Amino acid sequence: MADIAPPIRLAIVDDHRMLLGALSEWIRNAAPDIELIAAVPSWSELLAHPDFPVDVVLLDLDLRDNIPISLKLSMLKSAGVQTMLMSTYSEPAVVREALSSGALGYLVKSEPVETIIEAIRAARIGESYLTPELELALAEEGTAPKLSAQERRVMALYGAGQPVKAVAFQLGISEETAKSYLKRIREKYRASGYDVGTKVALRKRAILDGILLQSD
Repeated sequence: MADIAPPIRLAIVDDHRMLLGALSEWIRNAAPDIELIAAVPSWSELLAHPDFPVDVVLLDLDLRDNIPISLKLSMLKSAGVQTMLMSTYSEPAVVREALSSGALGYLVKSEPVETIIEAIRAARIGESYLTPELELALAEEGTAPKLSAQERRVMALYGAGQPVKAVAFQLGISEETAKSYLKRIREKYRASGYDVGTKVALRKRAILDGILLQSD
């Protein structure tokens, strides 16, 4: 007789209590192979739960606790937990940033419960999961522009918080040259459909495109 696989031990973290209750009930009724261990409204309650760590966590991307999502994902990974992120947002940039932070997949909260269950099962065995709609949106999103090696250096230093003067000094160029590099970088991104007009936007883009490693 074949061995029966143990149930997937699941935790859900979402600060919308109505959605948390409804999702818990749906999963209990629709998926006998999933054991709901915890359904909690905050990150701290997940970590404090006596049965943590679990196999898979469905984690709300938008918890209002000022803890960077990259830190949460790193902590869960080190605990051997697979993470599937949920959000009300479906913009490609948000999805891409979540995936680059270490999530196995991304779900929009309006998805049917069957899709959510499918994603949980994929996460349990370490497979990434995106709905066909999100995959299409990511595929259609503009691609990053081609930057020269020097432009990448300027973008990395400036995105890391260095003022233009310090960027110029470190690269052995004049301040005016550094400014012209930044102007060219912004123009290239604008032509590719991205607005990096502010320092914050440019930093985010540098992280997403692998030019700058995320430090939080």
